Amino acid sequence: MANVLKRIMVVLLAVAGLSLLSGCTDWEKKYNGLEVEHQNLMGRYETCRIDLDQSAAGKNALIRNLNAANMELAELKKQIENGTGDDGWGGLNPEIDMGRGTITVTLPNTLLFEPGKAELKKSVISELDQIATILQDRYRDKDVSVVGHTDSDPILKTKKLWKDNWQLSSARALAVVRYLVKRGIRPKQLGAVGAGEFRPVASNSTISGKAKNRRVQIVVYTYD
Repeated sequence: MANVLKRIMVVLLAVAGLSLLSGCTDWEKKYNGLEVEHQNLMGRYETCRIDLDQSAAGKNALIRNLNAANMELAELKKQIENGTGDDGWGGLNPEIDMGRGTITVTLPNTLLFEPGKAELKKSVISELDQIATILQDRYRDKDVSVVGHTDSDPILKTKKLWKDNWQLSSARALAVVRYLVKRGIRPKQLGAVGAGEFRPVASNSTISGKAKNRRVQIVVYTYD
């Protein structure tokens, strides 16, 4: 009987020992798991800190750019309104939008195109040459949109060429873009937009109103 009890005690002690070893192993696994999680969290924290620092630096740079652009626009607008000094556009009479940060030059279609056509007139277009020079000298890193507009009259003489005024205005905008590229403007700065008859600045019920609506606009975005 005593031998049996001794054997039972030995077994119990062995089981207890194994339990202790197993418990130690479990705690070690938990510790290792927490250590890995801690390292992951530290890595994520460091990434977030770097992102925040970069965001703050980017925000400060953006604010500086906006302030500089606002000062330039304000000075240009003042010169245009007062008619004093050299506004840099040589009589092209740009429209300044401080809110959008844009400078817009409007050219009548009669200056650039024959009715119903999208090929630039063969005569030298001094206005476009002047605009190209200004873009190169002062706005080399700014985006520029060329927007074509028409009146609301349907296309008659050249209706075989164009589906509608929208298509015609797009082709005219693209023709101006290609001309500016030939004059040295980088293609990545430029975009062509066709607005058709959908953005009138005057009534299409009068001849003078239609003439104002037929136009091409060069829009310079001074904000980055």
